[in-house]
Amino acid sequence: MQAAGKVYLVGAGPGDPELITVKGAKLLKAADVIVYDRLVNVELLSYAQPGTELIFCGKSPERHTLPQEEINRVLVYYARQGKTVVRLKGGDPSIFGRVGEEAAYCAERGIPFEIVPGITSGVAAPAYAGIPLTHRDLSSSVAIVTGHKRVDGQGDPVRWEQLATSVQTLVIYMGVGNLPYIRDQLLKYGRPAATPVALVRWGTLAKQETLVGTLDNIVEKVQEAKFKSPAIIVVGEVVRLREKLAWFEAKQADGEGTEQRGSSLPALKTVVV
Repeated sequence: MQAAGKVYLVGAGPGDPELITVKGAKLLKAADVIVYDRLVNVELLSYAQPGTELIFCGKSPERHTLPQEEINRVLVYYARQGKTVVRLKGGDPSIFGRVGEEAAYCAERGIPFEIVPGITSGVAAPAYAGIPLTHRDLSSSVAIVTGHKRVDGQGDPVRWEQLATSVQTLVIYMGVGNLPYIRDQLLKYGRPAATPVALVRWGTLAKQETLVGTLDNIVEKVQEAKFKSPAIIVVGEVVRLREKLAWFEAKQADGEGTEQRGSSLPALKTVVV
């Protein structure tokens, strides 16, 4: 009987290919199969060796190229062939990356796995926009929240009545489409209308955009700017620091830009399942 391979659930980082961890890069070089998401920078695939099988699972808010259940099955299928499988996820796999579901699926079937953390976009995108999430004078508490509702209606809803004033900084993932509701909930439960809000789109990439407002006007600003996902939303006084600390935009304005690896890829085998 063939020995099982192993599944590595790897964080790809927030977008800039240089922000992947050293361990993550090593695993990409060693992988027989790479299963990657829509928000993974494809330049990271240049770490793969010739002949590596690539499977794009391409989930987006509007459609899933592969349903989650099928992704789970793909990981186990290749691992049972004795292969080293890297499941490459944008950001950190433990932050709204469904790593718990995929790891549990492997564990239940006796497939060895490891979780390799990555830099999550909820930390990196604000940092690149000049917004540290904590500050001794402004914020000693942070909550990471999903702004996206499950389409099946299951799962615990976000308790906005508790979050609105219990923490100083809110970091909201996948919340652009639901922003009017989020804004209304925060105001309803006591967050001041003048609270600063920032949205950071395509954080850490050369095309990064940042939009700043307050709870009172941010929905209108987003609509006027036609600001779309993917974006991280930051709510709290730390947003004001951006006026002094917006280092990345200054770097872009000086023409330095974000250095990226070459776009040419080795001869890789793309698999359709």
